[in-house]
Amino acid sequence: MADLRNNFVGIKSPNPFWLASAPPTDKAYNVERAFKAGWGGVVWKTLGEEGPPVVNVNGPRYGAIWGADRRLLGLNNIELITDRDLYTNLREMKQVKMNWPDRALIASIMVPCEENAWKAILPLVEETGADGIELNFGCPHGMSERGMGSAVGQVPEYIEMVVRWCKQYTRMPVITKLTPNITDIRKPARAAKAGGTDAVSLINTINSIVSVDLDNFAPNPTVGGKGSHGGYCGPAVKPIALNMVAEIARDPETYGLPISGIGGITTWRDAAEFMALGAGNVQVCTAAMTYGFKIVQEMITGLSDWMDEKGHRNLDDITGRAVPNVSDWQYLNLNYIAKAKIDQEACIKCGRCYIACEDTSHQAITNFVDGVRHFEVKDEECVGCNLCVSVCPVENCITMEELPAGSLDKRTGKVVDPNYANWTTHPNNPMARQAAE
Repeated sequence: MADLRNNFVGIKSPNPFWLASAPPTDKAYNVERAFKAGWGGVVWKTLGEEGPPVVNVNGPRYGAIWGADRRLLGLNNIELITDRDLYTNLREMKQVKMNWPDRALIASIMVPCEENAWKAILPLVEETGADGIELNFGCPHGMSERGMGSAVGQVPEYIEMVVRWCKQYTRMPVITKLTPNITDIRKPARAAKAGGTDAVSLINTINSIVSVDLDNFAPNPTVGGKGSHGGYCGPAVKPIALNMVAEIARDPETYGLPISGIGGITTWRDAAEFMALGAGNVQVCTAAMTYGFKIVQEMITGLSDWMDEKGHRNLDDITGRAVPNVSDWQYLNLNYIAKAKIDQEACIKCGRCYIACEDTSHQAITNFVDGVRHFEVKDEECVGCNLCVSVCPVENCITMEELPAGSLDKRTGKVVDPNYANWTTHPNNPMARQAAE
């Protein structure tokens, strides 16, 4: 069987599935239940500085986006960092680590952007036996207005400065959690690396308002007639997270920097995709809050079975495998040609492919043949855009088929040429240059 044991910057866990810093990791009771369910590690909900704890709202904290079947697609939260006393958290962390020495326990930390604040809290966390720390530079609401969270994560100079402090005052591995609320994710990642971080984790939540209550005209969730922007997470943010992970993994300045992938991971396949794009492990939150802690058992079994089927022996066999295939648009093969094909036996004659193509694309699908309702692709009009595949409600009913080299493209009248610049070996690809060197 595939070996799922994970070694992330020296932090060992029995599998690569960690719970992200969030409500599910706010206390020992939750974390103990998570470990019993099979999670490989947890990032304890973000700790604040010594003193009066922060105060969270005592009303709705979450807003949601649902699919047509009421499946949760996105979750918006306005909850702050832990509202429990620092020493209560530290005491529980120490006990949990003693009870579960084989599991990863990471302390998420957010204190003011002052050297003495970080210098004070790091020894306290170190005494718990925690395996590492995660610097929360990502929270986009509440704490950011106080000069923390994404207010730090959006300024590369602050990131580098705080990371340097942490590397100076603790022996523990430092993971820097990045905010997606920024134009170019590579810049904060480069700053974290310059400061000496051992790894980065991303993405944190996306600044958002998910909906407006049209009865009282206030954003949801509504607290006493008013609402606030919050942090958006869940399956809907996965594409954004995948892109940002890939950007860091393929950037020459951060190439090789360990990444903990976060953002909408719900299944083993999601986790495998993050790892293929360079993540050394993954962190999960919304899926656990939606389906409970035991969802990790499906993730473990699914990943293991897939790796066995594909002949992958361990996590190193899949980590980063897709990175060389992430290309800039200018290096895509413009000589590659594919056409849509409709499986007539699987087709349910709904007509969605036809109307999408007819109204908004290239008029490349018939709707009637000899007076009979029939949907078929007209190769001479099809540009291979894949829209019909995307809107078809029947899986694998419509597929894209590549035209082999030497065949005639009926749309352009040209013969397919197999020669093109291969991005994996192209001289302008910085990773190809680095590999050659």
